Amino acid sequence: MRLVKFVCGMAMGCAALAMGIAPAVAQEWKPAKTVELVVGSAPGGSPDVMARLIQSIFQNTGLVPNSTVVNKPGAGNTIGWAYLNQHAGDAHYIAAFSPLVLSHRIMGTTPLNYLDFTPLNILVREYVVMGVKADSPFTSLKDLTAQLRKDPTSVSFAFAAARGNHNHIVLSMYLKSIGVEPKVAKTVIFPGGGPAVTAMLGGHIDVYVASPRTFVNLQKEGRARALAVSSPERQPGPLADLITFRELGSDAVFFTWRGFMAPKGIKSAEIAYWDAVFAKLAQSEEWKKDTEAQFWNADYLLSAETRKHLDRENDVMKGILTELGLAKQ
Repeated sequence: MRLVKFVCGMAMGCAALAMGIAPAVAQEWKPAKTVELVVGSAPGGSPDVMARLIQSIFQNTGLVPNSTVVNKPGAGNTIGWAYLNQHAGDAHYIAAFSPLVLSHRIMGTTPLNYLDFTPLNILVREYVVMGVKADSPFTSLKDLTAQLRKDPTSVSFAFAAARGNHNHIVLSMYLKSIGVEPKVAKTVIFPGGGPAVTAMLGGHIDVYVASPRTFVNLQKEGRARALAVSSPERQPGPLADLITFRELGSDAVFFTWRGFMAPKGIKSAEIAYWDAVFAKLAQSEEWKKDTEAQFWNADYLLSAETRKHLDRENDVMKGILTELGLAKQ
């Protein structure tokens, strides 16, 4: 990784030396107070888990001496983003983000979009799993499909934490593929993964759409059963036996990505600092173990590459949401 350096021209440098003046060098930046890792959803979901794992690594390794996780749930992450925007130009505040920063603007949920922030990185990508509690009458995706074709309103679905996110997109893709209009289905949106899991296990909702991590752990405990995953092919390790939507004739193939963004207006030296910190984090053994344990796929992009990715992804997301009837733009 290359840090930004300011280099004097030869003639300018010689003139400065002749005058006894040292050439200008960019001043490095580092946090002068506690860094806040802002999460726009309730504790327990994947964004919160990611932020807390990163904060733990920061603390254990000294990468960032003082940091804390701050949850600002509500309105599909937009409360967290609004909080971040209150600290324009301050690199002590960084927020977990995902394709929601694109989809919310496309759906007309918020006037904010990725251009209103400073994208710092993309760290991981994550597929989506659909599942039920262990004693559900739906023992397979085929059972669920058969019931939905009989009566699309007889099954309730839940996900966190906002309309138009990766969970909602995968659910909509699946429903369309079996001939059910997504708008007809009964959906419940929770502010975070923790409350949604509680609702599923309590029998208050029928089907939960969430991360692989959620269902692998619950399945091990005998409390839930995963029905399908949104990966293009079967995944390794504990997910190897989990069938894909594609294998059952549904082209619900989609993943989310997760990373961090800063407020708009931070300086190049501050971006360089976060590039260096997250590059070290991505190479650390602790982070590699964490990503494997959470069933995340490592997909690290620096700030400049992340911005280019968002430019491309915005067009892709607009196409998907338009096809699903969710776009307002």
